[in-house]
Amino acid sequence: MNLLPTDYVEIVMRLLAAALFSGLIGIEREAKSQPAGLRTHLLVGIGSCLMMILSITGFDSFINRDNSTIRFDPSRIPSYVISGIGFLGAGTIIVHRGSVKGLTTAASVWVAAGLGLTVGAGMYFSAFLTTVIVLLTLYVLYHIESKFFKNRLKKSVLVTAEDREALFSDLTAVFAELQMNIAEFQIENAISYSEKNFSTYNFIVGEGKVDNEIKLVQKLYEVEGVSKVII
Repeated sequence: MNLLPTDYVEIVMRLLAAALFSGLIGIEREAKSQPAGLRTHLLVGIGSCLMMILSITGFDSFINRDNSTIRFDPSRIPSYVISGIGFLGAGTIIVHRGSVKGLTTAASVWVAAGLGLTVGAGMYFSAFLTTVIVLLTLYVLYHIESKFFKNRLKKSVLVTAEDREALFSDLTAVFAELQMNIAEFQIENAISYSEKNFSTYNFIVGEGKVDNEIKLVQKLYEVEGVSKVII
């Protein structure tokens, strides 16, 4: 079906469909507290859909003139969208001490752009099927990875405590007692409060090793000077 510039009902349907499909992916990312969530995916999907509609129909008044010799490539604008969305996806990737996070979210933003372009071209079934596959990939495979490859996943344990000489050794002793190997750590956010110095220790351990988070938190709070524990 060729979309005319004045076919407002079809334009509304395509924009809403793009918002729905990309928004569903955004909701899944939002539930996992990723930097690019519902609003980002929804805006990417709608914006891409708009660019596709513009690419297909926005220049009809020039092309359809009787004396027109204009040659038009409707793929030009979508190609810029696909390449340009990489900058937005790169913003969701975090590289910290050799660990890369956010690649999945960057990929989902890229897919949201593709969904918008696909819906903008009127390919509803392709967009719907892609959305289903992406959601299954993000949700189902996440649980499969958590069950069978959980030792690959890392978990951050933040401990805020008053500075003292033997603090670090006391904290690491807790992890050793619970047979948790510390993959990496760093000391950050040194602050002073009520004439006392506090630091935050960020311990990275294998998620599969944290079998009992409550027990770990209780043990850490038993260490002298610990004021806050976040897993």
